[in-house]
Amino acid sequence: MNQEKMKELEKTINSDYSNIAGILVQKNGIRLYENYFNGYTADNAVHVFSVTKSVFSALIGIAIDKGFIKSADQKVLDFFPDYAVKAGEKTIQKITLKNLLTMTAPYKYKSEPYEEFFASDNWVDAALDLLGGEKHTGEFMYSPIIGTHILSGILIKAAEQPVLDFAVEHLFSPLGIKVTHNVVLRNKEEHIAVMNDKNTSGWVVDPQGLNTASWGLFLTPEDMVKIGQLYLNNGKWENRQIISEKWIEESTKEHIRLDRLSYGYLWWIFDYKEPIYAALGDGGNVIYINTKKKMVVSIASLFVPDVKDRIGLIMERIEPIFED
Repeated sequence: MNQEKMKELEKTINSDYSNIAGILVQKNGIRLYENYFNGYTADNAVHVFSVTKSVFSALIGIAIDKGFIKSADQKVLDFFPDYAVKAGEKTIQKITLKNLLTMTAPYKYKSEPYEEFFASDNWVDAALDLLGGEKHTGEFMYSPIIGTHILSGILIKAAEQPVLDFAVEHLFSPLGIKVTHNVVLRNKEEHIAVMNDKNTSGWVVDPQGLNTASWGLFLTPEDMVKIGQLYLNNGKWENRQIISEKWIEESTKEHIRLDRLSYGYLWWIFDYKEPIYAALGDGGNVIYINTKKKMVVSIASLFVPDVKDRIGLIMERIEPIFED
């Protein structure tokens, strides 16, 4: 490890990435670097925003592996037999889990009406009401908050147990990740207050008590690097297959191509040949996996708008330090 480069890295973090709370770097499963900033320690969880989506992708994969869900090709409405489809609505009947996982489901809006969504009594029903419309299924339409939450409604119906219980049993406990309780947010003020509160941990729930699938999960940088290592190990942890290798491969391959990158099953693909992929959350939260270099990097960050790109930081400043 080049100590001069390390000093330069930390200088850069303090000047250009000053909202970072913690960074962990592992190569070949060995911890090479760990540091915390802004008064955070290894024990402080951070709200990881849309990194939650990639974790939820893992849960859907486990549910398919265990037979609770038939496949990603199953229709969304199979899980909501009581949902009343409005007259003339045909698009919604064709939408599959794969569409939700790859952000290729259509919605009846140009930009997410998230305030209306949060104000509703039933978030899953509100999301279903916004699903479909006149747009084409199969085109990329990123849904930051609303669409992915339908997966929470699907998982609880399929597994017949609370999402957090399912996650603890099948993912968190095997990895030694401690997410012990639900977080109830009763208003906008509480919502804002917990985002950068180092004493908050757990997983946000909706008015029905369903854990949010798009955001709302609090993890430590070590929790994040464990999830990254699990994926690097093709779903295996301490000789136990937590997620099938098939699901890892399917989740992290290109399903739809964007301008400079691709999208898998709620994972961003940066280089399919290497491959390099990542879970990305607002504010600069990242689980980064480089399979060729056998490297995992986790970055936990406090929320500030319009942060500098963390992938550039990892590829240009962090990876070169640990290449030898």
